[in-house]
Amino acid sequence: MEVVGVRVEMPSNQPIVLLKEAHGERYLPIWIGMTEATAIAMAQAEEPPPRPLTHDLFRDVLDALGVRLSTVNIVALRDGIFFADLVFSNGVEVSARPSDSIALALRTGARIFASEDVVREAGVIIPDDQEDEVEKFREFLDTITPEDFGRAG
Repeated sequence: MEVVGVRVEMPSNQPIVLLKEAHGERYLPIWIGMTEATAIAMAQAEEPPPRPLTHDLFRDVLDALGVRLSTVNIVALRDGIFFADLVFSNGVEVSARPSDSIALALRTGARIFASEDVVREAGVIIPDDQEDEVEKFREFLDTITPEDFGRAG
């Protein structure tokens, strides 16, 4: 999956991170918290904070321990809540929120995957007749609500 970006759904002001299949046409919208949205947006902008934030600290601790985040796997969607696993170079797997997982993946260069079951259930196809990703995302936000994925904002 590729991180398209973070946007705020109007009128609820609920942040969404939008992922897209790297070799496909489906998008995966995940409603997230404002703090995580900020962490993801900062990582995408490659703007280092004046002092390390939590996700930066986690990356630095992994580096100090000689462990690498190999992949982030979005593994399930239950009752409108997404679940992810962090997979480390030493074979350890840790359950985590997708929003934190994505923020960490962007800081470490780890690849992001979503299970076919999750993409089949929550993925959407956005028509290709738009000029760019930003316009596609705006049209998508005009037609979708959190209730479409079983989670009220």
